Amino acid sequence: MSILQRQILMSVALSILLLLLSSIGIFLAFPLEKWSLLWHQNILDVPFIIILPSITIVIGIVFGFSIGISRRNQLRAISNRLQQVAEGNKGEILSIGTDLEEELIIKKINKLKSTMIEQVRMSQKLATEKAEDQEKRIQELISQERNRLARELHDSVSQQLFAASMLMSAITETRGSDESAEGKQLKMVENMIHQSQLEMRALLLHLRPVALKGKTLQEGIEELLFELTQKVTLEITWKIEEMTLDKGIEDHLFRILQESVSNTLRHAKCTKLEILLILRDDFVILRIVDNGVGFEMNPDSSTPGSYGMQNMQDRATEIGGTLKIVSIKNSGTKLEVKVPMMG
Repeated sequence: MSILQRQILMSVALSILLLLLSSIGIFLAFPLEKWSLLWHQNILDVPFIIILPSITIVIGIVFGFSIGISRRNQLRAISNRLQQVAEGNKGEILSIGTDLEEELIIKKINKLKSTMIEQVRMSQKLATEKAEDQEKRIQELISQERNRLARELHDSVSQQLFAASMLMSAITETRGSDESAEGKQLKMVENMIHQSQLEMRALLLHLRPVALKGKTLQEGIEELLFELTQKVTLEITWKIEEMTLDKGIEDHLFRILQESVSNTLRHAKCTKLEILLILRDDFVILRIVDNGVGFEMNPDSSTPGSYGMQNMQDRATEIGGTLKIVSIKNSGTKLEVKVPMMG
């Protein structure tokens, strides 16, 4: 049963009850001598005893209908406002009625809506924090696994390659300038072992990059390059000027240097490597130059996507800098990063 039907029935019942009570009161106060007048008295050819209840019922129907329509409209308005809350409408719900009760209901709905919005905001915040925490744990696990692999490679394969290199060097020195086919093959094996050592060193830099860990950029670069001079047969020279940089800039420049050196060890087949870090005209300039085999430049870009440079390009962009690469086939490669000093 709808609220309109229920309100009409209640109003009709109330009207009939009031009619009965008022009739009883009137008849008790003013008793009729002849009760037959009630059904013999006609109005418009209709007995009075029928007209009176009919009028009462009609009045009850009209009164109940008007009240029912009003109540139904109020409930529909409240339903629409609750629907706005359910749909996540962030605007405040305004009352269009004048009833005090409706105003109180709208205030409670607005309060409920504010609570729900705050709960949604907290849920989204918790979901974001959970995702970030999960991503952080994943990165930590990846870093731990990379370090484990790097240690195992260093303790096993790297040491074996070093031993094989020393053995082959001793064999070739013993044979002297042997131009026979066997001597050339031994020399080729020695070169392959040497290249494998460079590949291993580059791989270890990728798996376990050295962090600054409280050191300045100058100290970190010098420590890295000095360690390389002890482990690879390259002529490495560097010029590093002292400068004060933000931690983020130092970290990104150091990572770019590591990536570049790793790529040089793996691909360049060079004998000389030069590193320059200077401050000129409010620009920090990091330059890495080798005399290796070089590569063919992409005509549409100054950075070759196939040479493992995208990571360095991204790091340079993140600190507001630019990365340029110039390479000539069989004549070496020059990589330069320029970062503006904003402070």
